[in-house]
Amino acid sequence: MAIGAAISGIMVIAGENICGMDVKAEIKNGRIIHSPEMERRVKTFQKWYEGEGGIIVQANVEDARLGVPEYVIEKLGVEIFELKWGQGAKDIGGEVKIPDMDKALELKRRGYIVLPDPEDPVIQEAFNKGDFKEFERHSRLGMVEEEGFYKMVEHLRSIGAKHVTLKTGAYRPADLARAVKFASEAKIDLLTVDGAGGGTGMSPWRMMNEWGVPTVQLECLMHTYLKRLDAQGKFIPDCAIAGGLSLEDHIFKALALGAPYIKAVCMGRSILTAAMVGNTQANLLKKKMEKGIEKNGSVMRHFDEKSPLVKDGDWIDVKDLFITTPKLSEKYGKDFAQIPPGAIGVYTYIDRLTQGLQQFMAGERKFALKHIDRNDIFALTREAAEMSGINYVMDVDKEEVDNILK
Repeated sequence: MAIGAAISGIMVIAGENICGMDVKAEIKNGRIIHSPEMERRVKTFQKWYEGEGGIIVQANVEDARLGVPEYVIEKLGVEIFELKWGQGAKDIGGEVKIPDMDKALELKRRGYIVLPDPEDPVIQEAFNKGDFKEFERHSRLGMVEEEGFYKMVEHLRSIGAKHVTLKTGAYRPADLARAVKFASEAKIDLLTVDGAGGGTGMSPWRMMNEWGVPTVQLECLMHTYLKRLDAQGKFIPDCAIAGGLSLEDHIFKALALGAPYIKAVCMGRSILTAAMVGNTQANLLKKKMEKGIEKNGSVMRHFDEKSPLVKDGDWIDVKDLFITTPKLSEKYGKDFAQIPPGAIGVYTYIDRLTQGLQQFMAGERKFALKHIDRNDIFALTREAAEMSGINYVMDVDKEEVDNILK
């Protein structure tokens, strides 16, 4: 993910709880002083960074208590830091399955809520007998206070953060209004709002998909609130929308629906899927080749002649799995071998999104993202039109049609 984002020129987020979940982390007096896992993620991106995009490190309540902001900004050189309202994917407390007793005990010592209690002798006996196989680690829920938020933003800037951002979720309209107002007053650089369904897996599936305000409704509310502040002459931060977005038409519609305030989209599962596809295909190819060589000294073909991994009767090379690899190979030369297949999958996916979005924009005669506006889309139902303020399909271009036909 980090390498794919760096070579694609997009932003990637190192999420919450990384230091707290790192069993090799060094914590002194309740503060993080070294986390090999956080360092690995940040330095991997920095190694491949080419001047566009960036790595954002995210903090929740647990991270703030551990001193993660100070650690990553002052020690690791992170320039973009994101505060997060709500834990995990949504609002019940981010959860992780823990199949190891020692790790469950360590996480409880670090202040996490671990269910069932790994320190209870009865629970320990049941786990050792195999009555259950996993503990659940939950984060505490944060409470947002306006003055506290402003002080935190000011603190992040004082310790060296060049950009401060806020991520919030599919919560009540009043909480969205607070996010919009607080982001404006603090003059943060980016406000990201994540609708339902969205999230990358730190909460139950039904929570991510079904609980909370859906993305379209949430973006319509967000646009209304931003427009009100804009009319008052208030500072309007750049904004991003997230929540189940995966393809170029989603990007176009999200930018149009939120214009002129929404400047970016945030994608989680879709880009993770692209990375997974790259890794899966490369591993499949490697295993099949090894299996064939072990059996008869040559690659087996008898049941794989129609496989996409076979070309003209011979197994293809891993570097030929994606259409973008010749361009990447030429650009990076000998360093190309260090780019993992998952990163190539991400790069290829971003390349596809870029071309698709350019095609939509060309069709609308909009040759820069800043020109996409609400008139580029229409509502298919009266209800959608009323909710969004977008023209109903039968009312689109009405005035222009009258001028053409009279």
